[in-house]
Order: sequence, then C-alpha cells, then structure tokens
Amino acid sequence: MGSWKVQPPFLLRCLFPGALWRIAGKEKRVYLTFDDGPIPEVTPKVVDLLNSYNVKATFFCVGDNIHKYPEIFNLLIENKMGLGSHTFSHMKAWKNNADIYFSDVEKARGLNPARLFRPPHGQLFPWYISRLKRNYSKVVMWDVLSLDYRADLSSDDIYNIVVNHVRSGSIIVFHDSLKAWPRLEKALPKILDYLCFSGYEMGLIEGAG
Repeated sequence: MGSWKVQPPFLLRCLFPGALWRIAGKEKRVYLTFDDGPIPEVTPKVVDLLNSYNVKATFFCVGDNIHKYPEIFNLLIENKMGLGSHTFSHMKAWKNNADIYFSDVEKARGLNPARLFRPPHGQLFPWYISRLKRNYSKVVMWDVLSLDYRADLSSDDIYNIVVNHVRSGSIIVFHDSLKAWPRLEKALPKILDYLCFSGYEMGLIEGAG
C-alpha cells in the first residue's frame, strides 16, 4: 500500500501551511483522533476502551449526530475527551460553494463548543483556513490515516498501517463509525498495546479540552 495514502505528501502539506498536520515536540507523544461520530453503536465502546487504557482522544463530531444523539455527545464531555467539529452534515468542501459550506460549519458550531475543526474527507481550499480560524483555534489534519473505513482491508492491515507509520508527534485518524468498527474493534486494542509498550504517551491536541 502506497505510503502517500496513509501519510499526506510534503507538497500537500505545503498547500495548507495554516493547518496542523503533526505536533512536533521533545516528548514521545501521539494524538489519537476519531471522526464521524458520535453514534450509540460505536462511540461508547471506543470511550470504554480508551478509559481502560487511561487514554484520552479527540473526537471530531458531525453536528447532525450530536443533534440526534446528544447523550452520546455528553458522554464524551463527561469522560473528558477532546472535542472537534466535523461540520454539521459531513460536508465536502469541493462539491459545494463557500456559502453552503460555511453555513453548514456554522450550524455545527451551534451544537458543539469545540475550538478545533477538521474538514470531512480532508477536503478544503487553502483560502478557507483563515475564515475558519475566526471561530476555531486550529484546523487539524493528520499525520497517519488508519484507513479503518476501507472494507477491503482487515483489522491486521489497520494495525500494520498505524504501527509502521506512527512517529512522535503523529496525529492519527480513526473513525467511530459503523463503517470502520468491524476492523477497528480488533485493531484498536492492539494499536493501544503497541503504543503503550513502545513508550508513547497519548494526549489531547491543545485546544481540544
């Protein structure tokens, strides 16, 4: 599997200099993130697993799911997980004009006090970043994309993708979604075991609390 599918190439990062791709530092620390929830079938299971390892992660929530499942969103808050916005309707920036896109972003902001934002599918125009930063402290992308949503991959594939590409400062993307859970259910505990055994701390992205 080409590493460019997992880690964004240098030129892509250069196109979005205002976005956060990795958090470099002296500590051996990585940042777990989950997109597309919260949903009752998956998110509580992820939270329980993280709690069993005494680990916090940042959840980039879809506003429509917050609207439908407020008790699951409150579960994230009660467990002191980090919060980020993922638009209201998981909107693709490249398929909608700016007015429609930012209306969707604003609708999500009415439900979610998060100060972090991640664009669905990683789709964004570079000139959107300054506008997003009027209300969000960071536009968060990633250093490692687990590909857990791909039905053609196995849980072992997901595990290998993460452990073969993770490095200090990595922002790792998983999904608390029905699409990803068949692979993530088995892969995530093994990944957490590996990260703990390898001496990584797992922390929240600044601004996610």
